[in-house]
Amino acid sequence: MVNVASDVGADLPPPEPPEPPTPPGRRRWPAVVAAAVVAAGIAVTLVTPGATGPAGRVVGGNVPLNPSAGDRADTSAHNSPSLRANPRDPANLAEAERIDTPQVGCAVRVSFDGGSTWSVVPVALPPGEQVSCFSPDVAFGGDGRLYLVFTTFAVVQNQGIAPDGLWLASSPDSGRSFSAPQRVAGQLAFQARVVADPTVPRRLWVTWLQGSLTAAGAGLASTGDLIVVSRSDDGGATWGAPVAASGKGRARVVAPALAVVGRGELVLAYLDVGDDALDYAGAHQGNGGEPYAGRWSLVVARSGDGGARWAETVLAPALVPTQRFLMVNPPAPSVAVDARRHRAYVAFHDGGAGDPDVVLWRSGDGGRSWARGRRINDTRPHDATSQYLPALGVAPGGRVDVVYYDRRADPRDVTTDVSLQSSFDGGRTFAHRLRLSDRGFDAGIGPGAPQGMAELGDRLGLVSTDRAVLAVWTDTRGGTRQGGKQDLARAVAAVSAPSSLRPWLRRCGGAGAALGVLALAAVVLAGRRSRRPPATAGAGGEAAPAA
Repeated sequence: MVNVASDVGADLPPPEPPEPPTPPGRRRWPAVVAAAVVAAGIAVTLVTPGATGPAGRVVGGNVPLNPSAGDRADTSAHNSPSLRANPRDPANLAEAERIDTPQVGCAVRVSFDGGSTWSVVPVALPPGEQVSCFSPDVAFGGDGRLYLVFTTFAVVQNQGIAPDGLWLASSPDSGRSFSAPQRVAGQLAFQARVVADPTVPRRLWVTWLQGSLTAAGAGLASTGDLIVVSRSDDGGATWGAPVAASGKGRARVVAPALAVVGRGELVLAYLDVGDDALDYAGAHQGNGGEPYAGRWSLVVARSGDGGARWAETVLAPALVPTQRFLMVNPPAPSVAVDARRHRAYVAFHDGGAGDPDVVLWRSGDGGRSWARGRRINDTRPHDATSQYLPALGVAPGGRVDVVYYDRRADPRDVTTDVSLQSSFDGGRTFAHRLRLSDRGFDAGIGPGAPQGMAELGDRLGLVSTDRAVLAVWTDTRGGTRQGGKQDLARAVAAVSAPSSLRPWLRRCGGAGAALGVLALAAVVLAGRRSRRPPATAGAGGEAAPAA
């Protein structure tokens, strides 16, 4: 073969001597540095995850609220705590609970030392009512006045009991005593909640489900019943006409939860259970089994004019039900607001991933628009354990707390704990779970256990301050499945924000990893080019073939 390059060799400058070979150590150090940057960035990112460790510690152990908790002979079932703090005196707390057995009733307690000690407050019940004070709820006004709402029941046509009246009592001395109850609504009004305007003394709202037909012992059987809201500007002495807050086209709605976002602005969350006649009409006849196979919706209604008009937003159009319920006590979503920052939060549980998970929705504009719901519990997805019935609290500084029932420690999904997770960035990220219960308890203990319908009530109680969380829940560690005893337990957790260095390190770690990857790629590419054999230029600038 003829080497073309030799024919033009006289016209080319002599070739330069080759550079001496680079020592192996010098040739590798750029790749080593780039790899180190990648490793360091990944390590920092992994060590500083978006969800930090627990944001607090439990102070002391669990303490029962009801005095009968230590009495094994007592089989009463205390559940569904409503817990509120006086805005004028945070050490003044009020709690109201449902009692299911052996007689249906309620209890109201107050504390003036931040929950260390409690006193039972007697409530004068309406005369002539056959079943009094069911499903109570409490709220403090901005002036420190305490309000209590509850439902009474009566026998209807010898078939069973049905809601007979909705009542409100008030306490001008922060819970030391209550006035005689005044009627808010008549028959078939139940699932009631009360809130007070923090800026306008004696202004309050009550929301409830207004029924139109009863079924024996099961509540409502008709469709098209409405969730309504009524307002009082004189501390409950008089009430405006109830206004429908749920859409008229919705067949079956339950479990309203109401909060005041700002002056005249309200947010109400409720469940639309769709075609679920299994629970709504009591088709299960009080017996356990698989939950309704269809879908529910979680709906939020907002009013900007004090409750006169309402506009709806569907937060979750396809919630997967995880339990059967009775119409008198369906599981309820939780609503909390950060009035200083005009934020609103809603939480509930969803079985869409195969087991119940806690989901949070947040709004940064007072409920006008909502971010997509996010899973809160820090369990492994699809682990076949239940996290459910969340309660929300917002501290004055803006921290968001979520307390919920948690069965992650039991593969059988029976033994239950209570967990707390906190967010310091408006609900975008949450710290890891802090276990509040110092001992697990059996979720299968309670009224309805022989029929497979035991439940822990329709809510938990939660009060959040800038330094602490006080949670109250239904606890069964003192009961048996035969007796059905339920008690209320409480825990206090000291809560503090994680170090501000952690998110900064995470951002730096992520950036470092990305830069390291680019640097490593550049080094590899440069190494490949340096190892490529030099081409010999031919005539016309083309590479010449070797002889």
